[in-house]
Amino acid sequence: MTTATLTSDKKRLARMLKALGNPIRFQIVEFLAERQTCITNDIVNQMPLAQSTISQHLKVLREAGLIRGETEGPATCYCLDADGIQWLKDQ
Repeated sequence: MTTATLTSDKKRLARMLKALGNPIRFQIVEFLAERQTCITNDIVNQMPLAQSTISQHLKVLREAGLIRGETEGPATCYCLDADGIQWLKDQ
């Protein structure tokens, strides 16, 4: 089976699982689950990586539909995407 034959739901699921397959991204999701919401700097302070690297991981998680980010002044506040997480659980 090629990716061209996958349904949109299967592609979405694969994207989410691939995002969570990275240990750092998995830790970020765990951190957000514990905190409910936080700014990028909170996440950076918990991880042994540069802010630019964390930002890339956040982008992948956001594009996979696992987290949401809202700009609040100079910072972005992140939280889990409840609909995306529920969809993943349902799969």
